[in-house]
Formats: sequence, structure tokens, C-alpha cells
Amino acid sequence: MKINWGTGIVIAFILFISFILYFVITITTQKKYAYDLVDEEYYKTELKYQDEIDKLKNTKKLSSEIILTKSATGIEIEFPAEINEETTGNIFFYRPSTKVLDFQIPLVIVDHKMSIKHEQLITGHWNITIDFKSNSTHFLYKKSITF
Repeated sequence: MKINWGTGIVIAFILFISFILYFVITITTQKKYAYDLVDEEYYKTELKYQDEIDKLKNTKKLSSEIILTKSATGIEIEFPAEINEETTGNIFFYRPSTKVLDFQIPLVIVDHKMSIKHEQLITGHWNITIDFKSNSTHFLYKKSITF
């Protein structure tokens, strides 16, 4: 049987549409392709955004920047001189690709430094947020790193 050009175009369209349908069904049904929303309560978070802006401004007023460096043992965070051991707060590690890997640890500053062991972190992209209070002033520091 001889196939003319019209039949060839119809066959090509059917194959293309079949591929697209297979791709869409595969992506929507397999759990490994599932991604979480950035925030479940987006609108509540948005209302608190002005507080976040104020905390970021306070952080910029510090005598020096917060320095976040990768080391052989993990991540080292160096705080300015006015941030002391009495500072309270949390460090939140957010993994954009999956919610399961997110975690939070309390802030423990010793000699203006804190270290996070590499066992707690999986290789990849992390958004780090340090929310802390020192001398009744609230601060917020955000940084994205690839570990």
C-alpha cells in the first residue's frame, strides 16, 4: 500500500498528539514529579510582609553584614559584634523543590558564630532565613545557597 502526503501528515499529527498525551499523563500521575506550593497560607503570609520589611531594614543597620560560608564541616554563620549569645531566634532551611526537606533549628551563637553540620543538609539549592531578636530589636536575614 502506498501512503500519500496527506496520510503522512495525519499519521504525524496522531503520533505527536499521542506523545503529548503520554507526557501529560505521566507528569500528572507520578509522585516523583509532584511539587509543593511555596506557602499553603499565601494570603496570611502576605499580610505579615510589612513586618518582614522592617526586620530586613534593621538587619541592614547592623555594623557589618551577616556572613554565611560553606566549609568542610557544613555552613558557618558569622554575626556582627552587636549580636551576642543572648540573641534568640530560629534558622529556617527551605528547600524549593520539596517541602519534606524543610527544617528549622534554634539559633545558638557562640563567639558571634554558629555552625550547621553538613549531615543536616542534602546537596542542592536551599533558601536560608535567619529570624532573630537582639536587645528587643527584631532582625531578618535571607540568603540562597547551593550546598
